[in-house]
Amino acid sequence: MRHRLIVPGAIAAASLLLAVPASAAEPTPGAPGVGDPYYPDYGNGGYDVSHYDLRLTYQPKTDKLSGTATLLATAEQDLSRFNLDFALDVSEVRVNGKKARFKTSGAHELEVTPAEPLAEGRQATVVVRYHGVPSKVKVNDYTSWHRTEDGGVAANEPEAAWWWFPSNDHPTDKASYDISVAVPDGTQAISNGTLQSQRSRAGWTRYNWRSRAPQATYLATLAVGRFDITTAKTDSGLPVINAYSKDLGEHEGAARASVERTAEITDWLEGYFGRYPFEALGGYVPNTDTTYALETQTRPFYSPDDFADGSNTSVVVHEMAHQWYGDSVSVKGWKDIWINEGFARYAQWLWSEDQGEGTAQELADYAYASHPAGDPFWKVKPGDPGPENQFHRAVYDRGAMALQALRNEIGDKDFFAVLKGWPQKYKGGNAEVRDFVAYAEKVSGEPLAELFDTWLYQPSKPAAGADAGAASFAVKGTPEQPRSWKQIHTADHPRH
Repeated sequence: MRHRLIVPGAIAAASLLLAVPASAAEPTPGAPGVGDPYYPDYGNGGYDVSHYDLRLTYQPKTDKLSGTATLLATAEQDLSRFNLDFALDVSEVRVNGKKARFKTSGAHELEVTPAEPLAEGRQATVVVRYHGVPSKVKVNDYTSWHRTEDGGVAANEPEAAWWWFPSNDHPTDKASYDISVAVPDGTQAISNGTLQSQRSRAGWTRYNWRSRAPQATYLATLAVGRFDITTAKTDSGLPVINAYSKDLGEHEGAARASVERTAEITDWLEGYFGRYPFEALGGYVPNTDTTYALETQTRPFYSPDDFADGSNTSVVVHEMAHQWYGDSVSVKGWKDIWINEGFARYAQWLWSEDQGEGTAQELADYAYASHPAGDPFWKVKPGDPGPENQFHRAVYDRGAMALQALRNEIGDKDFFAVLKGWPQKYKGGNAEVRDFVAYAEKVSGEPLAELFDTWLYQPSKPAAGADAGAASFAVKGTPEQPRSWKQIHTADHPRH
């Protein structure tokens, strides 16, 4: 044991000096949101998280989750108080080793008041101990935790973290992750990145997962249940981990025939988007009653429903395309969702072209002709659709039409240079629509503001024969539906 001589007055004064510089203004609370106009209370101001360490225990029989989350965060102002986004019950919070006061407010805010203010530029260690039954916790009348026969799954957009770990829940605050989960023997825990270790003791098995690359909170995932797990390596040596619920029934064959092609599809996508940006890949299919897929980083989530009509490589293309467009390069604000969905949809069009099931131009023609001028489809602006239309089909299909219009305008050479260069330029960061417009103009040397305004921001159907690429779309009648059309649209996902 180490003994210290304590001089109360001197220590108190020194602690205060270390916490807040003498010249600093009075510490103030961090904002309860990052200022995203779509979701004003998502994320928090005043700090940036660099790493999450989650040590969890989950009992599938009761759906009870308990855990300790350790966040490494740097103060971006002199902080008297800060918020975390979280919905489960909290038993204790410590900041830099000292107990902190905490209380809940709003729909999902955990207000933390540290024993001492945090100085701007200093890193703090925040430890939160918590517990709860995620499926029974409702925020705004819904839960993003999907209960299954043998466990539970966290996968949703734009929010999923509140039900299993405290966070700064907005894509602009990306971090690395260590996720350690103890589950009863015979049950598996699937998460992002690479499996570092797996150990069993006293009837429980602990799985330790690591995600090294910057990762948005909604892209973190956890699935606990009874899975059949397959492992392999890509030609370049990256680990491939896929998992399938053991009770998928008639969907199992189609799911495996699709998801097991992830490495092949990723290699194909590298030809368009450049080197794969992460250290692992794969996918998982739990037995949920959901109807959407989600681009959870390195290991996309797929619903059994995605394979209800048979194998579907197109949905795998969509979610793996997101690894570049949406995961590596994430939105600055949720209004920029086109950066995610328009490009993932266009990747499906390119796959269709490669598979001989309809060219990108034929798919654009069909999409354009399928919606008459008075269709509400054209009222949705992909560049700023509003939170109520964030996952509207127009964001996907009109968003992909915008890219076909760009391709027609600047030609294949410059277009594919843009597709590949963009995710390299913003790798690991965040960007907005206007950043993409500026980049496309720089690469092509052409003014493109009118084209993008027409396709992304005008609440009307681009006129046939007009500038901005519509002239090359089919305009007389409705062309034959491309063979890939139906399969492509199983990848769309509603918010809840």
